[in-house]
Amino acid sequence: MQSGKVELDRFDHAILGVLAAEGRISVTDLARRIGLSKSPTQTRLRRLEAEGVIAGYQALIDPIRLGLDHVAFVEVKLNDTREAALRAFNRGVAQIGEIEQAHMIASHFDYLLKVRTRSMAAYRAVLAEKISTLPHVASTSTYVAMQAVKETALGDVT
Repeated sequence: MQSGKVELDRFDHAILGVLAAEGRISVTDLARRIGLSKSPTQTRLRRLEAEGVIAGYQALIDPIRLGLDHVAFVEVKLNDTREAALRAFNRGVAQIGEIEQAHMIASHFDYLLKVRTRSMAAYRAVLAEKISTLPHVASTSTYVAMQAVKETALGDVT
């Protein structure tokens, strides 16, 4: 996999748009939808995969149907932001399954975490026993989401 920006044409964008909505579509149907024959579509698809534009394929699981409807966003302030401390924190975050997303932020805090649990009680346990014990955590602030207004995978790639 290569790093950096990849140049895409309208057919590449069309492939990505269709796959974002219908990841299990056959190459034949994909080719028909984007207006190319099967062979060049398959070649483009392999190139997009090889270049890392398509990072993989996965099922989109509805967390609400699994009872995971409590979402909290957590601001985390670290007491040390040197590279070794950031790496240690990042490794710890990767081990906590309830953390759905983690972003380093340029703000008055250092990280924003999206945490998904079954309940407020479960969230409190994750915060106390897992997040607060991560390396170099100085403080946290929690914001509980009342409703997801928009949550989607990358769909419009044009």
